[in-house]
Amino acid sequence: MAPREENTKSTGRVLRISQLDALELNKALEQLVWSQFTQCFHGFKPGLFARFEPEVKAFLWLFLWRFTIYSKNATVGQSVLNIQYKDDFSLSLRYQPPSKNQTIWYAVCTIGGRWLEERCYDLFRNHHLASFGKLKQCANFVVGLLKLGGLINFLIFLQRGKFATLTERLLGIHSVFCRPQNVREVGFEYMNRELLWHGFAEFLIFLLPLINIQKLKAKLSSWCIPLTGASNSDSTLATNGKECSLCGEWPTMPHTIGCEHIFCYYCVKSSFLFDMYFTCPKCGIEVHSVQPLKSGIEMSEVNVP
Repeated sequence: MAPREENTKSTGRVLRISQLDALELNKALEQLVWSQFTQCFHGFKPGLFARFEPEVKAFLWLFLWRFTIYSKNATVGQSVLNIQYKDDFSLSLRYQPPSKNQTIWYAVCTIGGRWLEERCYDLFRNHHLASFGKLKQCANFVVGLLKLGGLINFLIFLQRGKFATLTERLLGIHSVFCRPQNVREVGFEYMNRELLWHGFAEFLIFLLPLINIQKLKAKLSSWCIPLTGASNSDSTLATNGKECSLCGEWPTMPHTIGCEHIFCYYCVKSSFLFDMYFTCPKCGIEVHSVQPLKSGIEMSEVNVP
């Protein structure tokens, strides 16, 4: 029973979205192949393939057709989505691949049709003779009928979910799964966790620029350390003048802001310019004025341990 199941391929109906995704993947592959091909001749004379562009494209699409539809009964997009073409005219319940005539006519309708459309467009664009007037009108009429047929086929496809393109309907080939589809068990715990952390990170990115870190640190320091009355005496300044209250290093060009603590000039000035409500991180006093350290205090006094 097992070998029979392995040899028998599923003929279940493919979802509409999967068939449309396969068509979009095919278009993306063609654009990628064409861009890679043109980059190979980037250093050559511009417009080298301008006259033969339809023929070059047809050759590339024929090369892709040989190793996809002709040999594997599926396009590249269908292979990615586990889809193959099946002969719709076959009455067998087992999988029947398209016949050689169907695959050849598929190439004629798709590759040959696009080549003929592009070549006729170039022909009618380069020749403005009166003899081409009726021929041009006939070609435009045929193209319009094909476009209308494609639209009608697409509406029918949306209703019934079979034959995504007009070529598939005319040739009698439709998409089926290569292997039976298993029931997918998706766990959403990981997804929920990722969504939660992603939303939390975006919230932090939005919130952090709105928080004044320096003012918050000063507020916390004022709660944790008992505040002492501000003293501007020389002895107090000499005691606190061994390090900058912001950077913790020896104060460069020491300045005060109206309290007993000492700051580097560049530290306090940049902080005050960044935040006009800047307060001392040690005692929480707001900046009244940025003044240099009194000249009566010698650096030798400050340096005494």
